Amino acid sequence: SIFTILVLTLLVLLTVATFLWNLLVLVTILRVKAFHRVPHNLVASTAVSDVLVAALVMPLSLVKELSAERRWRLGRELCLVWVCFDVLCCTASIWNVTAIALDRYWSITRHLEYTLLTRRRISNVMIALTWALSAAISLAPLFGWGETYSPEQERCQVSQEPSYTIISTGGAFYLPLCVVLFVYWKIYKAAKFRMGGRKRNAVVPLPEAAQVKEASREPQMVFTARHAAIAFQTDGETWREQKEKKAALMVGILIGVFVLCWIPFFTTELISPLCSCNIPPVWKSIFLWLGYSNSFFNPLIYTAFNKNYNNAFKNLFVKQR
Repeated sequence: SIFTILVLTLLVLLTVATFLWNLLVLVTILRVKAFHRVPHNLVASTAVSDVLVAALVMPLSLVKELSAERRWRLGRELCLVWVCFDVLCCTASIWNVTAIALDRYWSITRHLEYTLLTRRRISNVMIALTWALSAAISLAPLFGWGETYSPEQERCQVSQEPSYTIISTGGAFYLPLCVVLFVYWKIYKAAKFRMGGRKRNAVVPLPEAAQVKEASREPQMVFTARHAAIAFQTDGETWREQKEKKAALMVGILIGVFVLCWIPFFTTELISPLCSCNIPPVWKSIFLWLGYSNSFFNPLIYTAFNKNYNNAFKNLFVKQR
């Protein structure tokens, strides 16, 4: 049908766009020396996981969508490879987003102690833990924890063993979800506290007879004129406050898109094996591809809030011409 053709065309375009956009981010980070530092290594790690999703996972998922009744006709070995890379790359992408949120949180709330050297060490540790945890979750079914391939039904899917389902969904989504929500709540509180402090900034005329010590309990500069004393505090956002506000907005959008893309899939993935519910295959496909689309939105979000990336993209294309 025409509708099916349109849907498949959209999925192909999503796959190609996800691959090219994340590859462009990787090439830019590798070629621009200014990006060879944190937090760009976290962005690079996220781009690597999203490139792998587009290159190794989404095409085989598309082949499965094209088959009759979404059956797997590519054999057991390729099924195991596909499921392994699916869990590995998607879990790594989710935890990389969590690492970016944590890095922004520490840079906002602990900018004095969170030096460049400290950020580099912590970010490298987070990247290593991200890929190690993702590998552990993805490789577990290969050692007998549940079955991913059913030759009788020609079915290929993530292991439906209830114990594995709880551990894998918790480690791949629900734990990082709790982390990012906690992080954004702390960032919101910090921003609200700063905004409350900004409201006290003002130019306040004081009575002529007022004493300096009675002017205000807040730190301020007091000037004495012939007929009045003026208490002065600087107003307007500083460069650091603007940067923190922009970072908080970026983290909020990144987390919001992450939650909207993945929570339908992981909710059904957790409930289905535990309650033996039969979810229509079409809805499983919709939720799965909605999760895949998060790999397309990630580079759009964290490059849209960084002018250096936009300038680097322009310079890259100009030099190629």
